[in-house]
Amino acid sequence: MYHNPVLLKECLEGLDIQPDGVYVDVTFGGGGHSKAILACLGEKGRLFAFDQDPDARANAEAINDKRLTFVDANFRYLQKYLRLYGVKQVNGILGDLGVSSHQFDTPERGFSTRFEASLDMRMNPRIGKTARDIIDNYTVEELHRIFGMYGELQNAKTAAQAIVAARANRSIETVTDLKMALQRFAPRGKENKYFAQVFQALRIEVNEEMAVLQEFLTQSAEVLKPQGRLVVMSYHSLEDRLVKNFIAKGKFFGEVEKDFFGNDLKPLQAITRKPIEASPEEIAENSRARSAKLRVAEKL
Repeated sequence: MYHNPVLLKECLEGLDIQPDGVYVDVTFGGGGHSKAILACLGEKGRLFAFDQDPDARANAEAINDKRLTFVDANFRYLQKYLRLYGVKQVNGILGDLGVSSHQFDTPERGFSTRFEASLDMRMNPRIGKTARDIIDNYTVEELHRIFGMYGELQNAKTAAQAIVAARANRSIETVTDLKMALQRFAPRGKENKYFAQVFQALRIEVNEEMAVLQEFLTQSAEVLKPQGRLVVMSYHSLEDRLVKNFIAKGKFFGEVEKDFFGNDLKPLQAITRKPIEASPEEIAENSRARSAKLRVAEKL
């Protein structure tokens, strides 16, 4: 299976789908969520599905449905592509953030610590810098920043220094090369978690995930119709914090702004006070669901 959709029922409920509405799935992947949305739409309903991964396009082409329009692009360009299709406002937007099971399980993509592969980690393998480029060229200060901020490593500076020292002697090209360079700095008994944090930091930097998420959320608020729904599922605290802040405050940092009368100036209102999490039964069937946090908001 390409990707088992997480919290599928909860996502559909959050979208509050209108049969003749216009919806967007900004992370098509294997099409699990999109197929379920299409099943809820009537003949006049429309679904736009975004994905920058070439593998996702093949999945979309397998769905023979005139109501589906596949957009081969990063969802940071949400508003631009909707305008190209003559769409100014939509009824709902779904985002399932992070890396798909398929991407993790495809060794040559370099996302997983489990397989030997070149250090790539690009969600769109056709453009941009790779994880190897970062390992080869970033300074100690730059590596320290991403390991601390995106990987939340306790020894971020030490890890950065170790990589710069190791690459002076030999090129760090593969998953094994990177793990060997950091092996003695990984906490005993927690090596897997440590390397997962390192890989997360590199992947976020490679794909500019935090910047992309902020651009997407800002545009989502602009393209949603009044009472339109935004449904976002995140898998780590960095993403969830941005989603939570934007829904609650209309901005990513600082306090909510108010008008002359003391009313909050923000485009969205939370439908779920706390994030929705997977049931023990779903987690038992799909381990990826364990860290999922789903937030639902409505356009004011």
